[in-house]
Parts: sequence; structure tokens; C-alpha cells
Amino acid sequence: MIIKRILAKKLKELAEKMPVVGVVGPRQSGKTTLTQETFPNYTYVTLEDLDMRALAKEDPRGFLDQYAREKPVILDEIQNSPELLSYIQGWVDREKKPGWFIVTGSQNFILNAQISQTLAGRIALLTLLPLSVRELKSANLLPKDMHAFVFKGCYPRLYESELDGAKWYSDYMRTYIERDVRQLNKLLDVGQFQLFIKLCAGRVGQLLNISSLANDCDITVNTAKAWLSLLEQSYIVFILRPFWQNVGKRLVKSPKLYFYDTGLACHLLEIRDLKQLPLHYMRGGLFENAMLTDLQKQYYNRALDPHLYFWRDNVGNELDGLIHSGGEFFPIEIKAAKTVTKSFFKGLNFWSDLVAFDKKRYLIFAGDYEQKRTDTDVIPWFDVDTMIDKIEK
Repeated sequence: MIIKRILAKKLKELAEKMPVVGVVGPRQSGKTTLTQETFPNYTYVTLEDLDMRALAKEDPRGFLDQYAREKPVILDEIQNSPELLSYIQGWVDREKKPGWFIVTGSQNFILNAQISQTLAGRIALLTLLPLSVRELKSANLLPKDMHAFVFKGCYPRLYESELDGAKWYSDYMRTYIERDVRQLNKLLDVGQFQLFIKLCAGRVGQLLNISSLANDCDITVNTAKAWLSLLEQSYIVFILRPFWQNVGKRLVKSPKLYFYDTGLACHLLEIRDLKQLPLHYMRGGLFENAMLTDLQKQYYNRALDPHLYFWRDNVGNELDGLIHSGGEFFPIEIKAAKTVTKSFFKGLNFWSDLVAFDKKRYLIFAGDYEQKRTDTDVIPWFDVDTMIDKIEK
């Protein structure tokens, strides 16, 4: 089964205007399938193949002459041969053909470093994350239960085939470390790095304390920062920044840590059975993680960068999410309960009083019904995909 991706429309549009279009995102997010399905007549070359990689490194001009002269080309996992990008620059400047090169990468840090030096002004970049709620709904594959959705995660392969999730995530982590991490740091202590990732999973939705994380893993603070950057730039985790604007209170400046996929986070937390999740101490953080990640996917699927933050003051008043759009900030509260109570609106009410906010507010919860109140839209988890439509209308 092939699940239609929302980003395909933007990919086609940009390929009609720009000579190079890049699609970046985590391993197994569907980049190869998306590009091949969108451009079935393009030559496809994967630079995971050792022979192709060797040719690209040893004779980049000959490589492009062989694979890109007659037909446009998809170059998969371009980070394995970043040297090609300089030669692609010369090719597109000479030929001036739109959409001739589609490149994909799962190591954003390598790709962007090369782009800043070579392809600036010649490339459009898109981010493809694992499946969104809207994509799963369109394919009639969205789990009926919130816990099942959080536990399974959103990687396409788990929905396209009947695979054992625990085995798949185990293989995923091994491949990620062997192909991506060891490629950059051959002296890496794999066991310690695996412990570090698990410790990160235990901090989902919490304020990030690098010193504490380093101490628990028995590594230096600088090593913890480097490893966290590696996880962030290879789309395993993302950092949610706090909103710092002075609104009359002393604000928390530490960011929060989340995973791009809650199925992977559950695996790292050793949640092996769906029955464990409803009673797990990380249940609320994982649900919050799933909803915030989908909000990011909605922006990326529009080819926009998400302007998503959280807000918290030094006495504990907070908002789980704050979206900046059109000069306004839209507050969001996320609750992992199935019944709405008055206490759910505490953070929203505090924010509204503090900044005299009179626009629409949003409460996302784990229930199965929608409410429209005077000042707040109460949205069930499976309709989180409607949020950005409402804000960006």
C-alpha cells in the first residue's frame, strides 16, 4: 500500500520553478517513495549504494554526465556524497532547467552546510516527517484509540506492511547508529550513546537540563550538547523553544525536548505492550509530544517553517504551545484526559488575562468530541489536523 503524502503537491510546484529541490527528513519517513511516486520518469540513483557512492566521489563530473545528461534525476541520500553539490551548482547554472535534480537527505546538518556554500538561491528545501494525522485519516489508517496512535508512531512502513513494531524500531535504531552516527564519529561509544538516547526519551515534554542529562549519562556537558545536536539534526529529537517576549513576568528560558516520533520514544522507554501506556508515568508527555509534532507536520506540509513555542513563567504558569502567525500568538493547551474539566483552562485563562488576548484559543484533549466555546475551540486528538487550517485561514 502506498499512502499519499500531502507534500507531493508542493514538491511538484517547486520542481516547476527551481532547478534543485531537496527533501530532508528522518530515515524511513518516506522520502524515496515520495520522490519516485511524484517523478516516475526521473532516473533514480541511491547514494547508499557503495558503487554509486564511490563513482560520485571519484568522478563527480562523470557521474553527473552518466546519470543526469539525458533525463532529470533523483539523488537519494545525498549526504553520502556531498561533494556532488558543487558540481550540481555548475550544471544548473549552465543548463538552467527547472526540476532537473531532486535530492533527498536524512542528515540535515551535512546537507545544509553544503547548501549554504553552493546551492543558495538554486534550491528549494522541503521537510518530510513521518505520517501526519491527516494522511493517516485519508488512508483510513488512523488508530481509533489515542494510546494506540502514540504507541505505534507514524513511520509509513508500519502502516504499509504488517510488521512487528518492537522489531522494526530495534532495527531502526541499529541502522541509524551504524549508518548515520558512526559515519560522523567512528570513535563513538555506542553503548553510552544508546543510554543517552534513552535518557532523552525519559525527558520528553520536560524542561531540558543539559547538566543533569550529562551527569546521568556520565559524560561531559560538551559531549551531551554535541550528541543532542546530532539527534536534533538527524530528526530524532526536536527542541521546542520558550517564548521570551516580556509580558510582565519573569520567564523560563530553558527549552523542552521532544521526539519526532512517539513510537520510537515508546520503544526507547521500553514500553513493549500497548496495555502499559495508559498507566505509564510518561503518558501525558508522550501525548503532548504527539500533538505538537503533528502541528509541525501541518506547517512542513505547507512548505512553511513552524513558528511554534511554549510559554512558562518562574512560578509555574504555562502554555503547552504558542503559535506565532500574522503578528499574533495563538495559545494552545494539551491534555491527555478524555473528559474536559474547568482546570484545563487555567493556563489559557492566565495567558489571556496577562496579555489581554481576545483571539481564539485552543484546547487539544484525548477525548472523542468537539466543543466550541465562546473563546476556545476544544479539539479531540484525531482532529488536531484542523488546527493550522483554522489559524492560517
